[in-house]
Amino acid sequence: MRSHCFFFFFIASFCFASFASGATLAQDEVEALRDIGKTLGKDWDFNVDPCSGESNWSTDGKNNVTCSCDGANGTVCHVTRIDLTRNYLNGTIPKEWGSTKLVTISLLGNRLTGEIPTEITNISTLLDLNLEANQFSGILPLELGNLTQIQRLLINSNKFTGELPISLARLSKLQDFRIGDNQFSGKIPDFIHQNLTNLGILSIVGSGLSGPIPSEISHLQNLTDLRITDLRGSETSTFPPVDKMKLEILILRNCNIVGHLPEYLGTMTIKDNLDLSFNKLTGPIPDTYETIARKTTYIYLTGNLLNGSLPSWIERAKSIIDISYNNLNITSQESATCNKEKRNLFANSITNGSGQDACLEGYTCSQLSYNLRINCGGKEVLVNKSTYDDDVADGGDVRFLWNRNRNWAVSTTGNYMNNNNETGTHLVSNKSVLSIENVDLYMTARASPISLTYYGFCLQNGNYTIILHFAEIVFTDDQTFSSLGRRLFDIYIQGELVQEGFNIAEEAGGNRKAITKKFTAVVSSKTLEIRLNWAGKGTTALPQRSVYGPLISAITVNSDNPPPMPNSISVGVVVGIVVAVVVVIILVFGIFWWKCCLRKKSSLEIELRGLELRTGVFTLRQIKVATNNFAEENKIGEGGFGPVYKGCLSDGTLIAVKLLSSKSRQGNREFLNEIGMISALQHPHLVKLYGCCVEGDHLLLVYEYMENNSLARALFGPEEQQIRLDWTTRYKICIGIARGLAYLHEESRLKVVHRDIKTTNVLLDKDLNPKISDFGLAKLDEEDNTHISTRIAGTYGYMAPEYAMHGYLTDKADVYSFGIVVLEIINGRNNIIHRQNEESFSILDWAHMLKEKGDLMELVDRRLGSNFKKEEVLVTIKVALLCTQVTTTLRPTMSSVVSILEGKSVVDEVVTEASEVLDEKRMEAMRKYYSELSIEVPWTASSTSASDLYPTHLDSSFLEKRNYL
Repeated sequence: MRSHCFFFFFIASFCFASFASGATLAQDEVEALRDIGKTLGKDWDFNVDPCSGESNWSTDGKNNVTCSCDGANGTVCHVTRIDLTRNYLNGTIPKEWGSTKLVTISLLGNRLTGEIPTEITNISTLLDLNLEANQFSGILPLELGNLTQIQRLLINSNKFTGELPISLARLSKLQDFRIGDNQFSGKIPDFIHQNLTNLGILSIVGSGLSGPIPSEISHLQNLTDLRITDLRGSETSTFPPVDKMKLEILILRNCNIVGHLPEYLGTMTIKDNLDLSFNKLTGPIPDTYETIARKTTYIYLTGNLLNGSLPSWIERAKSIIDISYNNLNITSQESATCNKEKRNLFANSITNGSGQDACLEGYTCSQLSYNLRINCGGKEVLVNKSTYDDDVADGGDVRFLWNRNRNWAVSTTGNYMNNNNETGTHLVSNKSVLSIENVDLYMTARASPISLTYYGFCLQNGNYTIILHFAEIVFTDDQTFSSLGRRLFDIYIQGELVQEGFNIAEEAGGNRKAITKKFTAVVSSKTLEIRLNWAGKGTTALPQRSVYGPLISAITVNSDNPPPMPNSISVGVVVGIVVAVVVVIILVFGIFWWKCCLRKKSSLEIELRGLELRTGVFTLRQIKVATNNFAEENKIGEGGFGPVYKGCLSDGTLIAVKLLSSKSRQGNREFLNEIGMISALQHPHLVKLYGCCVEGDHLLLVYEYMENNSLARALFGPEEQQIRLDWTTRYKICIGIARGLAYLHEESRLKVVHRDIKTTNVLLDKDLNPKISDFGLAKLDEEDNTHISTRIAGTYGYMAPEYAMHGYLTDKADVYSFGIVVLEIINGRNNIIHRQNEESFSILDWAHMLKEKGDLMELVDRRLGSNFKKEEVLVTIKVALLCTQVTTTLRPTMSSVVSILEGKSVVDEVVTEASEVLDEKRMEAMRKYYSELSIEVPWTASSTSASDLYPTHLDSSFLEKRNYL
């Protein structure tokens, strides 16, 4: 091979003398082309004029060198365009390009690596640079800003890192800017909307950048195509003002956008794709959207928090519409739309108040199963004596599809962008020979551009092992376009992310090779959910603009506790003996058992069967082993209905076990309420319920173990158990509690009022992240938003006045309690009412008096010293005072509180509702009490041992009535 290359270059060099003498291409550019060819491994034929279009200088539009000639009789030429699209080239970008006068460079779809050389930024004539779908890496050079004439810059589908350089602000003539599928960091830079106002296309799809979307993006009024997806971070965005744009495509997917759908979208010129899926949008779908549904091809509102009625125009709209995974109310008549093509309404509620999914109305299980097997995208096959169901219905871009036996279904979301071929894109077949075990499972696959979800119904509740089968049968390992593709997607089981950025070919060791991924899951409500989701990563244009997103070959699901198999040899004998023994036992003990056990147990079990749980079920034996038979040294507290124990499961997972007293019928009722409530609520700032145990008289709840106990003990527990909480940590705790409450009040499908928010019901994990606990007292917010509660549940000092005095309960009661907790966090003292010389006062009284005196900073815990941000503290105090207003309508919502604390909105000035007489004697008593805490307290570190954090006995007067959960 080496001698062959030497011979080629020898002949080329020999022939070049005759070529050069009559060449019309500038000599320095000929030399540059030679060096470029060597660097890229491009075998250009230098025996002919590069500008002639002969030989291999212009074989097609994807292998093209174009020249522009000037001078006398056009004898002097310059290379102006090099298009090497999909030439399978290796190597790096040649530095020699910097000496050319190129106008267009396209390296789309090669295997080029390395960084962008700064020399390329010397091409002052460059208008179009396309580096899409390669393996370039590193940070973008600052010198890119020198390309001030450039109009099109495509760097998507690479491995670039770092922040976008501010020098890109100089590219004011840029019209097409695409940076998706990279590993950038930082927020969307301001210069995009400040300087790049000529943009017509902006694509930030899966770029690695963080939100929020700046509202100033409205300055880009020439945009016709705006795509922003999968922004990192938890910071929310309001809907960006795009009403002045000329948009034909608007994709704002998974951008953490909050608020209502803007009505003006319905009157815009969007005609191709409107995708606002997987955000936190609320409210109804505006009636104005009927107009856009007549002219837009695709409308995706999937995975939001939309509510209200299903718009009547949905059924007759021409658009392909996906509104699955929202809180819309759908009538029985409208639920028939679930089975129509080009519609996906799954996971919205039927209006009869049952909470049942509208698309499952009337669906019942004739029998329960212990396994599920699907040959995704293919026909029914028999593998290892097991039958895999067929999965051959395409369904198109948007559809919820039942299988023929109606024991599983598949939901597809999304369309292949820029793809004109709409056939065969969801069901994929392999056309070549595969050397794979169980090859029948890998000859076909189901694919989806965005989200692909399989649901297993009618499964027996319990623990399951899930095996997902994959083989990349679209891309190849040969020298074709298909060898350049790269597919990445995320895997979710039961709504939990179990693998991020899964690359089939990479894990299998190549294309057309099998790989299986094994996971475990707990099935509750008889339903299993497996979701594969494209998060904007991987190539989107190779081998054509229709291949990306998740792909799966087969699914195998098996119960970890299958029913026992009968023994065919001795079955008759065994049955006879068993029947005889059972009859005798029934005759002797039946009546006694009925009176003593059955009637007591049946009531609870009937109620349990009516619950749809999303948790695991533990045996009493497992719990006893984990807690060393409820050993006294493992006792970590006393809950409202019984003791709490620390435990360790066989896999090393630490747990907290709440043992409910079996003597209290009220406790049983709270137990059922707590299971049903917590199993439906999952959030980073809520204590996670792992499962429950019901055996005989034993009623137990199993929670995640919180290493740093409660916020109450961290702040004002016994001195030896306190944790040093600096201001940054305290501020983080305030925001975390607010986010948890916002989820309970506004974001969860169940609208929940906690009713007992206090520092003992806020627990801290090993990283001091707050999690709200104790939902035994939680109350569902039903259709009526207000309640008159006949059973007041809460803690004096934290309860809102309207609830404590009149039993009037809304979510604003939690807002009030949150305000008290925030004051405690700031001051470091609890809100117990104190009496001095027959004068009573609380931390709220103290805060109001300090406000009237204009000295709110005196409220701050002296232990913090001066190590805090004054503006941040003042905002937090004002939020607390706003939350504790006597008039409920003056209190903010928790989502508003989150927005204020995160700096996205401004806190309203608090107006004191009732004047206080500033009695100096009373003021001095308060000042003395709230300032007497010594700053020399020997705080413990957050790494305190678990045994210290959970003492067997808590003798602090502050914690006498402490509930761990």
